Amino acid sequence: MSTAFVPTIRNSTPLVNIEDKVLRIQRGNDSLRNELIEAYQPFIKKVTSKVCSQYIDRTMDEFSVGLYAFNEAIDQYQEGQGSRFLSFADMVIRRRVIDYIRKEVRQNRLIYLQPDEEDEEGRVEDSYAEQKAAMEHYEEKIQAENRVYEIEEYQKLLKDFSLNFKVLSKHCPKHVDARENAKEIARLLVENQEMAEFLLEKKQLPIKDLLSMVSCSRKTIERNRKYIIAVSLIYLGDFKALKSYIQP
Repeated sequence: MSTAFVPTIRNSTPLVNIEDKVLRIQRGNDSLRNELIEAYQPFIKKVTSKVCSQYIDRTMDEFSVGLYAFNEAIDQYQEGQGSRFLSFADMVIRRRVIDYIRKEVRQNRLIYLQPDEEDEEGRVEDSYAEQKAAMEHYEEKIQAENRVYEIEEYQKLLKDFSLNFKVLSKHCPKHVDARENAKEIARLLVENQEMAEFLLEKKQLPIKDLLSMVSCSRKTIERNRKYIIAVSLIYLGDFKALKSYIQP
């Protein structure tokens, strides 16, 4: 009589996800930091190339900016902040590269856009105007791309709180005073680390703590809850372009 074959199950070490590695690095594992940065150089190069709309290799300054940004993301990432580490790193790299490009545009404007003496036909003056217009157009393009990217990331963050733009449009306070009051509540919330962490972890407002800091009623906070959360997430996500829509 034959016996059934029983496969041998080998003990395997569970895979460590990247978020766990980042937390170990933050606790002082510098060798793991170097390994992680080396392993994710293709990711850094891909994100940087996409921002620059051209292929970026390891010899270019933009790639160095991306490396520094990835390292910065390792230090700044917080567990439970509403996004995976690579999504967070993607955002940090994009912002730092965009800041670098803007800085380069401004420097080039100062260095190269100094009109020299004109010739008899005024060709130098025309060249100066064309260069200035081209650089301003390029900077506007970068800003527009940054706004689109921020909106996409903001939508993802809202989704974690079961919110979207359609819902917010229905729950936005109609009166100016009510909106400004809700924005002030959001500002107080994000400036308090414990309340901010509570919001990101529990996905709800720390109403009890807020009531001790503001003069409005619980009913007012609950009525504007979704709008307060949405504004708070703009501050917590450091969405620079979107902040212009909520700041006075």
